Amino acid sequence: MLELLKAVLFGIVEGVTEWLPISSTGHLILLSEFVTLQVSPEFQTMFDVVIQLGAILAVVVLFFYKLNPLARGKTPAARQHTWQLWAKVIVSILPSGIVGIALDDWMEEHLYNAYVVALALIVYGVAFLVVEKRNQGKSARIQDVQNIDYRTALAIGCFQCLSLIPGTSRSGSTILGAIILGVNRAAGAEFSFFMAIPTMLGASAIKLLKFLASGVSATGQELAILAVGCVTSFLVSLLVIKGLMEYVRKHSFSVFGIYRIVLGALVLLYFSIR
Repeated sequence: MLELLKAVLFGIVEGVTEWLPISSTGHLILLSEFVTLQVSPEFQTMFDVVIQLGAILAVVVLFFYKLNPLARGKTPAARQHTWQLWAKVIVSILPSGIVGIALDDWMEEHLYNAYVVALALIVYGVAFLVVEKRNQGKSARIQDVQNIDYRTALAIGCFQCLSLIPGTSRSGSTILGAIILGVNRAAGAEFSFFMAIPTMLGASAIKLLKFLASGVSATGQELAILAVGCVTSFLVSLLVIKGLMEYVRKHSFSVFGIYRIVLGALVLLYFSIR
């Protein structure tokens, strides 16, 4: 029962931090420093990524009509726009897919630690403050996700490559990139959510295959932990995504920049004196 409660905690952290621009991977790494699951190291590595499947399902549920080109009631033009949206999403994930597959093992070995997470939190926290101050009072060039062109989609995808560094945040790097490229916050956040579906499915598939190839078998308890974590992240993500979309229509991301800087500084302080 204690292990399942820990899984709930991991699911809550994943569901909240996956969509806010504050780094889910970074928070899960930090949480693991204080809350230890009684699982094998191979399962823990897989769990930290595959738990994202619950969060992905939340995006599919909330945006099902918009993402489904075969939805009833859509006109031929609307169906075409949906197919084009998916094509842009696929284009946008190509850069991180190529870099991620090539460098996954190296980054896992060298970058997955609290110091890298802390520095990434601070650097991109400052970046959010600078970009938001620069754009204050300016009108974005692209106001709707449907108006994002292929070139802009690819450029946003290049920003997503930065999220391969733990602590950066996938949503944070893509939303920040979208804002820099002239996309308004709401459209940038929505496109970032759509990019998450194939990105996180691919990352989860890679981790699952590596886990299976390791020859380590998951116990019944470990499978229960994974299931509870995924369900929790799904339920929490439903609330967080809705709340974030409402928030970004009226507010800037500066508060998340401040949060990142403060958290990064606290992490550096903690691991320097412990």
